Amino acid sequence: MDLSLTDKTALVTGATSGIGRAIALELARNGASVIVSGRNATRGGETVAQVKAAGGGGRFIAADLGDLQSVAHLAQEAADADILVNNAGAFAFSPTADQDIASFEQMFDVNVRGTFFLTAALAPKMARRGGGSIVNITTMAAEIGMVGAAAYGATKAALLGLTRTWAAEFADQNVRVNAVSPGPTTTEGTTEVMGAEGIAQVGTTVPLNRPASVEEIARIVAFVASPAASYATGGTFHADGGRQAI
Repeated sequence: MDLSLTDKTALVTGATSGIGRAIALELARNGASVIVSGRNATRGGETVAQVKAAGGGGRFIAADLGDLQSVAHLAQEAADADILVNNAGAFAFSPTADQDIASFEQMFDVNVRGTFFLTAALAPKMARRGGGSIVNITTMAAEIGMVGAAAYGATKAALLGLTRTWAAEFADQNVRVNAVSPGPTTTEGTTEVMGAEGIAQVGTTVPLNRPASVEEIARIVAFVASPAASYATGGTFHADGGRQAI
């Protein structure tokens, strides 16, 4: 099985913490040079240091996916990316009747609009170099009803639709597009929002009866991005502890 990413450059958005950082490290372990992107330069520098320690090259590019000028700058600076992992995401949980406009707009700006235009800029460049791989990080909330996740789930459902469309659109240019859909995962962000007990409780709702670690999600992303998954495009890989089975 060819998981080697030697001589490949990977851009991971939202890579300064959580699942994104774990993905950056896993890609580096497989030989990739990783462009770490996020809003926090201090955490970005820390991630780059870890990437290099894991065996890959690395650099940091500051970007806010909610700002289209920042997205355009990132696309220009990361034009050599062979792999794009669209991981950056904003999330806020609220009952529909209580959803505020500001967080609603932020989630759609980051999760849908920013991701759309970053992909639109980079996919043609991959094609001109002979091909590439794009992995969109979604969530089980995009496919099942979760109370309080109406807006967030809608943004990620949109990303699933884009995954299928882009797979069809870019297939003849040798650019593969897939999604990885995590279930409950213990991260700094989810712990801050839900608390450790809340994450553990959601973990009991899936057949494996626990939340995932970020490393478990990252290993699946690395596989999907790698030559080992060369015939996979347009698919959603469920890293959700079996939630899709019930």
